[in-house]
Order: sequence, then C-alpha cells, then structure tokens
Amino acid sequence: MHSLARIFGPDGPLAHTLPGFAPRISQQEMAAAVARTLADQDVLITEAGTGTGKTFAYLVPALLSGKKIIISTATKTLQDQLFQRDLPAVRAALAVPARAALLKGRSNYLCLHRLELAEQRHHAPAQTADLGTIRAWAGHTRSGDIAELTGIREDSPLWPHVTSTADNCLGQECPSLKSCHVLRARSEAQTADLLVINHHLFFADMALRAEGFGDLLPGVEGIIFDEAHQLAEIAAGFFGAALGSRQLFGLAHDTVAEQVKEAGDMAALATAADSLTKATRDFRLALGVDERRGNWHEIQQETALTPALGALQQVLNQLHDLLEAAAVRGKGLENCWRRCITLQEQLDLFTTTVPENHVAWFETHAHAFALNLTPVDIAQQFYARILAQRCAWVFTSATLAVGDNFDHFSARLGLTDAITRQWASPFDFARLALLYVPDTLPDPAEPHYTASVIEAALPVIHASGGRAFLLFTSHRALREATALLKGRLDFPLLIQGSAPRAELLERFRTLGNAVLLGSASFWEGVDVRGPALSCVIIDKLPFASPGDPLMQARLEALRTAGKNPFMDYQLPQAVLSLKQGVGRLIRDTHDRGVLMLCDPRLFTKSYGKSFRASLPPVPLTRALEDVRAFFAAESAHTTGIAS
Repeated sequence: MHSLARIFGPDGPLAHTLPGFAPRISQQEMAAAVARTLADQDVLITEAGTGTGKTFAYLVPALLSGKKIIISTATKTLQDQLFQRDLPAVRAALAVPARAALLKGRSNYLCLHRLELAEQRHHAPAQTADLGTIRAWAGHTRSGDIAELTGIREDSPLWPHVTSTADNCLGQECPSLKSCHVLRARSEAQTADLLVINHHLFFADMALRAEGFGDLLPGVEGIIFDEAHQLAEIAAGFFGAALGSRQLFGLAHDTVAEQVKEAGDMAALATAADSLTKATRDFRLALGVDERRGNWHEIQQETALTPALGALQQVLNQLHDLLEAAAVRGKGLENCWRRCITLQEQLDLFTTTVPENHVAWFETHAHAFALNLTPVDIAQQFYARILAQRCAWVFTSATLAVGDNFDHFSARLGLTDAITRQWASPFDFARLALLYVPDTLPDPAEPHYTASVIEAALPVIHASGGRAFLLFTSHRALREATALLKGRLDFPLLIQGSAPRAELLERFRTLGNAVLLGSASFWEGVDVRGPALSCVIIDKLPFASPGDPLMQARLEALRTAGKNPFMDYQLPQAVLSLKQGVGRLIRDTHDRGVLMLCDPRLFTKSYGKSFRASLPPVPLTRALEDVRAFFAAESAHTTGIAS
C-alpha cells in the first residue's frame, strides 16, 4: 500500500511521466482497495465520481499484482481507448513488462474466407470501391481489427459480408484458418498478463460456458468491470434467446454465396434463399409500419401476423430440407444447414409457452425486427458464475449508488456479500457549475410539455452562446424538439441520427458553439471537455417507459415478491440514469457550466429528494437571471485569461 501512495504521489512515476497528472487522495484510496481485492480474491463494488481517475486506480494495481487480469469495458470505443492510450501510458510509467492483449467479438475482425466470397458477388458501385479498399488493407493488416480501417463507415452494409459470426464461422474447416485474425487474437489473449475485452464478449463467453463449450476467455485471477452499471442489461440479453431479421437475411445471403461456390447445379437452393428473404420482409411488414417494442404474446394472434409467421416457418423448413441434402457438398453449405436448424428452433420458442422468469417481446426498426426471450432476473445466474470462477471481482463506475446505497446494483447481479466503497468527484462544483430548475414549467404529463421545455431552454441556450447538449428521455420528444428549434437558433444544430454518433461529437467539439439534441445514447459514454460543452439541459426525470415489456415483467415480478416496484426498481434506475446525464457537464477541472433540469417533480414530488441527493453539490437557482450572470462571469473570466 505504501508503494501505491508513492506511485500516485507528487514525486511518483505517474506525476513524472504523464502530462497533467495531479495526485488525488480518492484515487490512491481506490487503488489500495482494488489491490486488496485482487490479493484477497474478494468482490468489490466501487463508485468513483468523475475526476477521481478510476482508470489509473485499477490499472496500476492490476499491472503490479503479477496476476492474470481481465479488464472489461462497456463499449468497443472505451476498449480501444483503454488499450491504445491509458494502458501503454501507465505501463511505461511503471516500467512493468506485463504482456497485454486486446480481444473483441468475432464480428470485429476481417474474415478472409468471407472476403473471398464477397468478391465473387455483384455489389453496388460504392460497395465495390469499399471492397477494393478492404482487399488492399487485408494485405498488410496484422490484427484484422476493422476499427483500423477508418475510411469505411462503421455502419456500412458491407461489413457483415466480410466478417464472421459464431453462426457462419467454419471453424477448423475454414480454408483460411492459418491466416485467421480471430484465431491469432485469441492466441494472444491466452498468453497475456492483462487482457482488455468488452462486456458483450464476456457475457457471450459466459453463456457459451453454461452450455459446456465456451472457451473465448482464458482462466484468470481477477476480473475488473469498468462502466459496470451496464452489466445487468447486457447480461439479460445473453442469458436469453433472440431471433432477428439480421440472422435470417444472413442465412439467405450465405446460402446463395456457398451454393455458387460448392453446388452450382443446385439452383433450387438460391430460389429457397430468395424465398426466405421475401418471407422475412413480409414478416417485418406484418409487425406494423411504426418502430416499436412490445409484448410478443399481445400481438401473436393478430390477423396479419399469423399467416406471415406460418409462411416464415414453412420457408425455413423448405430451406432446411434442401440444405440437408446439399451439406455433403462442402463445409460452407453444411454450416448453413446447421444455422437453419438453430433458427428453426429459435422461431419455435415464440410459438410455445414462455418459460418461468422470462418475457417474450419484439422490437421493430425501419427495415428490421428482433424477437427476444429474456430472463426477468439474472441475479442467480450471474452469482452462480462468480462461484464457478474463483477469482477477484471488481465492479466500478461513476454511477452505481443511489445516494450512498448500492443495494439496487448489487441485487440485480446477486452480489449481496460484496465490499462497497464510494468516492465523490473531487471537482469543486460550487465554483464550476450552477443548477437551474425553472419554476414555470408544467407537469411532464401535460400535452405541450416539450414545447414548454424548449421555450424555457431558448434563453439559456442564447446565454451560453450555444455550446449545449439537450438530452431527452424519448425519441418522440427529441423529434418534437427538433421541429420546434429549427430556424430559431443562430447556432449550428446537430441532431442524433443525422450522422454517426462519433461524427456528431467531433463536429460538436470542432464547431465550438453548436447545440446537440440527443436521447439515450448521448446520456453516457460521451466525453466533451472544455468550453465547447458549457450547458446540459435535461427535459425530464429519466423514468423508463412503464409500457416496455421488460419493465412490465420486472415490475410484476417485484409485486409478486411483495416488494414495491416503484421504490425498489423504477426510482433507483431513474436516479442512476440521471446521474449519467448530469455527468456529461463537468469532465475536467477547467470546465464550467450550467445544468438545467426542467422537470418540476424534483420539488413537487416526495421522491424528488432522492434525485437531488444524488446530484453533485451544485448551487441551485430557480431564476433565469442567475444563469445569465453565470455565463457573463464566465465570459469575463475567459476574456481576462486571454488578455
């Protein structure tokens, strides 16, 4: 522990080698807690407020432990940042010769076999050009990580055709096995002292191990989850079952590709694959035009859906029979046959009784759909996994506690015996920020609430000179606000969905006076430092929709257990979500800004105090003039520095 104090101290290696590093007592204390957990193989839940430096607080003891450690992040973006920026900096500062590796899910790596198949098919001109770019890159990339190739859009429809999934990978039978990027990444993961993964990969392996053949992750002595607040939702997806249009379209596409290569005389295969594509599109149309999510059994007997579902089952059965006969022609067609069997079994799940502790639900997008069978409570499964793997477990995030209570987070994962620690943000919020809650807004249930929010927000946006995030709790409110703001601002207006998130954020930073409108994906994992973001406006308290099928099932399970669904689930979830949104404002010691919370329920409802207790210690005002004075003082302060 004494060496950790020296490492994080003013004369330690971090201060000497890392520009801008400043010693923080909370960071030292967190590092010591992580070190003890790794040494004793305990379970630690820790909340570290923005500015604590939690990444270094777990990286240093992990590197010094001499143990084999996995660090799991919430997203691939954070995973890349940790592996390419933070980890090398800390490792160099400590002069620790630990071997590190990065491992992502299979679909993040170029598949040379599928690239060859893609090159044999006709593509639109733009995709043909991108295919040439991928081929050129394939000749010199070592990792095959598609994140390297920034010249092609992340959402390009070409990527699924040149990467593999667990469904379409040929495994040991692949003709490109010796050059397989996934195989190389896994090999490096097996020999690494510190392995950086993401939560989706962790749970994919956990789900496979439950079935007896998961081997993605090597045996380790410690697992550290950063951004751990997302774990329960991600886990639920992997502990259930899902069938979507992406899988069905993928099978149809690959059947045609493999038929051309391995069974050119079996034209009926291509015809059956085309029928599957059509039946999948028809089924999507039968689910309705609007994008929505709902309980599957509430719509299962709808007039248009029943024949569409029957047609989809029939087409899959026909394709199965043809693929079974063709499977002997080659490994590609054999793989398609096995995938078809799996899809038939998954579709059958949605025509039978829902298992206990599960909810069947559907989700539609513009041209896609997914049917999901999700466990309502994953605590028992997750805790059983911890008992099965004897090692240290660390869960950390800036938002795990409601006030100073971790019960909500720990109960969702079954971590009832964990050690809990909490460190507040070291930022001086009394000096850096102002909380503005207007006293003129109506109840959020009123039909013109969003219009009232925009009218209240406009003078604040003008006072801040743009430089604002407007965060909404629903896409409907986001669309309405977009229509209301167009033509009324002298600042650039950036709208979620008009471009990829990373591109919008880069434009926001570069412009310096933009106003960005976003919903769920901008509430967390967004880091904009400096004066470009000086105002965060949140339309209402982020209670999840009670009509959501998963939410309904969880609330009913709590009622059955004799608990209070609102106090035990809805309220703590909303508090944690609000903490995430609020956390976008102050990201650095030099940041200053105004947080505007528009929802009057902060003061009109008894539960408002739970939200207020979880906010940083920011001065509160109900007066617009105080907001204008804050920005005027900021402007004078900035001008003084400049002169």
